[in-house]
This record gives sequence, structure tokens and C-alpha cells, in this order.
Amino acid sequence: MKAIIKPGAARGAVSAPPSKSMGHRMLICAGLSGGPCRVEGIIPSEDLQATLDCLSALGVEYDWQGDTVTLRGGDVFSSPKEPVCCRESGSTLRFFVPLFLLGKQKVTLTGKGRLMERPLEVYQNLCRERTLLFGREEDKLYVRGPLQPGLYSLPGDVSSQFVTGLLFALPLMEAGSVISLTPPVESRPYIEMTRQAQALFGVESVWTDENTLRVFGGQRYQPRDVRVEGDWSNAAFLEGFNLLGGSVQVENLIENSLQGDKIYKEYYEMLQNGCPTLDISQCPDLGPVLMALAAAGQGATLTGTRRLKIKESDRGAAMAQELAKLGVQCALEEDRITIPGGQLKAPREPLFGHNDHRVVMALSLLLSRVGGVIEDAQAVRKSFPGFFDTIRSLGIQVETHEA
Repeated sequence: MKAIIKPGAARGAVSAPPSKSMGHRMLICAGLSGGPCRVEGIIPSEDLQATLDCLSALGVEYDWQGDTVTLRGGDVFSSPKEPVCCRESGSTLRFFVPLFLLGKQKVTLTGKGRLMERPLEVYQNLCRERTLLFGREEDKLYVRGPLQPGLYSLPGDVSSQFVTGLLFALPLMEAGSVISLTPPVESRPYIEMTRQAQALFGVESVWTDENTLRVFGGQRYQPRDVRVEGDWSNAAFLEGFNLLGGSVQVENLIENSLQGDKIYKEYYEMLQNGCPTLDISQCPDLGPVLMALAAAGQGATLTGTRRLKIKESDRGAAMAQELAKLGVQCALEEDRITIPGGQLKAPREPLFGHNDHRVVMALSLLLSRVGGVIEDAQAVRKSFPGFFDTIRSLGIQVETHEA
């Protein structure tokens, strides 16, 4: 899809879409409960459909009407006989590997795009230590359990999705387990979101110290009806217009949310007041929008950028490549990106979305100032399918054309 965006200021009030991160977690907890459960606040996206596909592979039946998904049935200890496709959702893949390891039969997982390039060494090492099957081919992953309770030692400076995956599975075993994280622990807010979702469904774990989680065994997820809160990650793109001369009010956000990306409000204030150094190790999904807004403003230095390389695209490199078309030359280092400000100009060629929803949305902000075209803009369907309709409602002129 091609998106043609004309310069203009965004104005108005809009609701933040429901949190995709919490949507994954609530759907999984509901699916593991046996139901019936109603999860409200689920908007169609490729990632959430991937999670529902995996639940279906475990025998969970669901009905999706409007923004509400009703789930019932399923057997988490069963092993799907057919390959299970996780689409392009890294969250889905990492959340379900431990769940599929609960069964005793081999399970094959597949994906699309760069999914099977995403790092999985944490699970690979855990399986090797426990003599469980973990095999990888170019576009497939094979696992076989049964997973056993015990001590699970993980590096804390990799994706929190590995911790979440274990948190989903370990309470279902009869005996308790311990997850020990080697500091520093990155993306801790996402771990807390998982624990919050589990607590709503009657499953608990406790921190015995800042790096050790005790997971009680013999627990069962209890059926609940829940609603997904608004998404601070996607709200960041909408409020980003306010740094470009717009006036946008984003509603449907919970101020005491555990979502780590709510720090964007603090970071945006810093961007408006100078050329700050911003640590994104706890909020890597904000990388593209912060790079965009820094380029349109007074510049910034982002630290903790190492994990941008392993997202839907190499986000640091992708944004730097596109910002160069807008006259901004970024400096990329192993764990740091420097973005100069005050150089933004209209591009002479189309920008490219790199099959990455957050790159597309970040570039859209900049084109609302200088105008231009984004190729591969359909990537927004991964998490925020209504993005272009939403910014149209704020007065931004956008034409979209299917390829």
C-alpha cells in the first residue's frame, strides 16, 4: 500500500486504541482458563490474530464480535499436530513456546517476514539444559516437552517476552518454579503487565528480590470477563503531532498504567526543551517515533538502542535510511543513535516502511510537516489498522492506494 500525505497540522481529540501488549496477555490468560471469558477492547490486527490462531491450535474456541472476543474450551497440555503459524508476531512466538512445551509431542511453529530470524537462544539454551527438543530451520521451529518445574536462569538484558512465556506456563505445573534474571533487567514494565494480567485471572507470582520471581505451582487460570486498557505505545504517535505544531488530545489512557511506554510524555517534554539524551532500554518501541521527533526538532541522542536491531526491521538503521531522504544524517553505534535536528526537508523520493508498523507511523508524522509518499505503508495493519483513518479524523490529508 502507498500512503500519500500532505502537510498539515493535526487537531482534535481521539481515543487511543486498546493496548496490543495487554491484549495478547489477556487473550492468553482467558484461553488458558477454559472459559467462557469475554475480553473486550480487542481490535483486529495481524499480531492479535496470531495469538488467537495459537490458542485455536490448543483447542480453544473463540467468537470475535466487534471489539469483544469470547473464548472457551481448550487443553493446554495437548500438542497441535499441524504446524502453527505465528505470522509476524514476535510476542506470540515467544509467549507460546513454553506453552507448547507443556505437551509431550513435537510441535512445529512457523512464521512470516523476519519472524524466524528473531533471537530465540534463551529458549534454545533452556531446552538444551533440560534435554528437550528445540530445533530450528530457516522458516520453522520444532519443540517438544514436557517442560518441568524448577530453576530457570535467564539473562535480564534480552527481551522480557521470554520471561512472560515462562510466566504463562510454569504456574500450570504441580510444583513451583523460580525465574532468576541476571541483571540488568530490561523491559521490566512488560513483566509487570504480564503479572497484572495473570492476577486478574487468579494466577500469582512474587518477587523475592529485584531479580528473582517465585512462581507457585498447581495454579489454574480462572474465567473472567475483562477489558483491555488504552495503548500508550500507539498514543505516542498521536501525541507526537503536538511537537509538530498540532493540538491533539488522546483519551482512553489510564494514568497509573504499568505500560512502560507512557514515559513518552516525559521524553516529549525533554525534546521540546533541548537536545536530550534519552534511554530507551526499557521502552524500545518508542525508538522510531523519538528519532522522528528529534529530527524534526532540536535533535537527541538515544541510548539503549541495541535491541532495535531485532524488531520487525532493524529499526535504527531503517529510520536512519529514511531520515537521510529527509536531509537528516544519523550516527549509528552499537547501543547509541545520535539524531541531529533542524535539517528536515521534503523528500525527493518515496519513503519506505521496511515492513514495520512503527517505522510507517513515525514517518507519517514527519510527512505531515513536509509532505511525501510512504511505500509499504500496509505494515500499520500489524498493530494499528485504523491509523490512517485516525489521523484523517485529526485533519491530516492522507490518500492510500493498494499496490
